[in-house]
Amino acid sequence: MVRVRFAPSPTGHLHVGGARTALFNYLYARHSDGKFVLRIEDTDLERSTKESEEKLIESLLWMGISWDEGPDIGGSYGPYRQSERKYIYRQMAERLLEEGKAYEVFASPEEIKRLHDSLMAKGKAPHYSEEMFREFDTPERRKEFREKGLKPAIFFKMPRKEYAFIDLVKGEVVFKEGSLGDFAIMRSNGLPIYNFAVVVDDISMEITHVIRGDDHLSNTLKQLALYEAFGIIPPKFAHVSMILGPDGKKLSKRHGATSVEEFRDKGFLPEAFVNYLALLGWSHPEGKEIMHIDEMIREFSIERLHSSPAVFDVAKARWMNGVYIREVNLERVTELSIPYIIEKGYMTEEQAKANIKWLRKAVDSVRKGVEILEEIPEKLEVYFKDPETIELSKKTEEDKQVVLVLKKIKEYLEEINTWEHKAVVDVVKRAIKEIKPDRKLFYQTFRKVLTGMDEGPELVEVLFLLGKNKVTDRIDRAVGNL
Repeated sequence: MVRVRFAPSPTGHLHVGGARTALFNYLYARHSDGKFVLRIEDTDLERSTKESEEKLIESLLWMGISWDEGPDIGGSYGPYRQSERKYIYRQMAERLLEEGKAYEVFASPEEIKRLHDSLMAKGKAPHYSEEMFREFDTPERRKEFREKGLKPAIFFKMPRKEYAFIDLVKGEVVFKEGSLGDFAIMRSNGLPIYNFAVVVDDISMEITHVIRGDDHLSNTLKQLALYEAFGIIPPKFAHVSMILGPDGKKLSKRHGATSVEEFRDKGFLPEAFVNYLALLGWSHPEGKEIMHIDEMIREFSIERLHSSPAVFDVAKARWMNGVYIREVNLERVTELSIPYIIEKGYMTEEQAKANIKWLRKAVDSVRKGVEILEEIPEKLEVYFKDPETIELSKKTEEDKQVVLVLKKIKEYLEEINTWEHKAVVDVVKRAIKEIKPDRKLFYQTFRKVLTGMDEGPELVEVLFLLGKNKVTDRIDRAVGNL
């Protein structure tokens, strides 16, 4: 059975790159009828927080990603937080010590750093060896460690040989002999080093495929050596392309929003965000761009992952989100828009609930012209704020006719008792038929009088949604003195 995992560190918000990694693992697990595991890598005690873990889980759930095993739901291969697995790492490290594949280092972290810095200063890569640390392994130093309750760091003896593997995205990858020296697997504080913890976790959780960003490719050498030391066949690796900004550099804050939360808060719909994210490094067999999660699961394959970098195009992401805003259920779009409308000060929550039918129609009238929900209040401004009074001209006969039609519309609207679409439309038609103005000029002027804009929602919808009082008042302000 296919078993994949997403293993974020709870040190901040879920980045676009991490979200894509989670998505690809989720899609592959569901496509293969396998299991998707959520594992929290929280051994960085200074930076890891419970709040960040909760935010990560919240972001994944918002994206529609669910897992079969994890810290919140448990499973047969737990615990699923690295901070709760320290005894497992210690056991596995001691096994390597007993087999002579690792050794204890009684140097302090400061001494190890000085050794590292001195090697770098000589222009040498910090290739550690057991011999380098012998000067620290004295009876006095061992006694000092025991008295202070300190544990020695543990280093893995890196075999001096070539390593190679077949990456499911990049093809054959070869690490030449001597690429790496010995490396730490356990800190003196008893916590595991990243690459060691990852291998131990993937072994004990029986992970079959590791799908991750290609910034992890360099870690694979250490991991292959550790799998070999434990006598375990490694999982299959698939290193997906990096996500770049429009300038060709790695996506970062300087390019704008980079976390899932930021895109959610700007008004991206989760299905649109996931759709766009899937296309950053993967493509549909038929080249389709708009697709829902069920289709992604059905069509997903590792073979269609790209090895070349993907560029995050914010304009393309916004366009795709606009497609979804126009297609999804109106009730849902309205509900999601309410917080933005409240923030703008146009309505209170109570007013929105009391006028929900009207609000749905108003949102429907403008959603064709928006790409993110954050833009909806701006488009709704015509219904909540009176436009600046425009000065109408009566220089030409055409101008005079337009003014006459507007006056007639106001007159006829004031006679209406029931505010319905048909009645409103009939009034406009009646006034036009009676005065016979230049239609193009009339409609341009009428829109300007009602909205202050040259374009926007359907004029009939604007009329109906504004209501009699606002329509007649805005006409009166424009033509009252003419």
